Amino acid sequence: MTLEVKISKRLITYEYAFKFLQKRVEEVKKGKKKELLWILEHPLTFTAGIRSDKKEVLDNKIKLVKTNRGGKITIHSPGQKIIYFTLDLNKRKKDIKNLVNEIEKSIIEFLEIYKIKSHSDKKNIGIWVKDKKIAAIGIRVSNWIAYHGCSINIKNNLKYYKKIIPCGLDNNKITSVKNELNKKITNVNTNLKKIFLDRFKNI
Repeated sequence: MTLEVKISKRLITYEYAFKFLQKRVEEVKKGKKKELLWILEHPLTFTAGIRSDKKEVLDNKIKLVKTNRGGKITIHSPGQKIIYFTLDLNKRKKDIKNLVNEIEKSIIEFLEIYKIKSHSDKKNIGIWVKDKKIAAIGIRVSNWIAYHGCSINIKNNLKYYKKIIPCGLDNNKITSVKNELNKKITNVNTNLKKIFLDRFKNI
């Protein structure tokens, strides 16, 4: 099954990406456009998913962008890789659990390239390095079209997590590739593209 692959080198605002994804969902439903894999980074943005709570905001000065993805409040910022997708599960497996499992496996496989051992958690969705979260997952499904995606902390500034209770967690329980390795890593977009395209074959 063919997908359009987009890799954005400049920062893409959350609002633009959100509208783009919603439009692509409608186009995929009507058979007008291909499925999508989109790798990008956002400027500093605090987003509130459908399960968010105002009590999770610790700094009232921040601006929250509401979104229809699953999950709670989280942060996107430069140095964090976002992997968005639009997948037509009508033509794949109508299995949300399998979709999430394959996303988790994709992230774990990506981190293994850089010698970072990570794992998923049945109680807390996302990917963890020991007891710290390194990647978040938030998806939505409309008429079996799955969209939104996941984020992986590569070299983003983790201090912004102090302004919120991220994903309902202790904000000290967040890490990044840079935190774990303390060295520059290469071929990030190339590796993400290859791994996710391979894993999407199982969805």
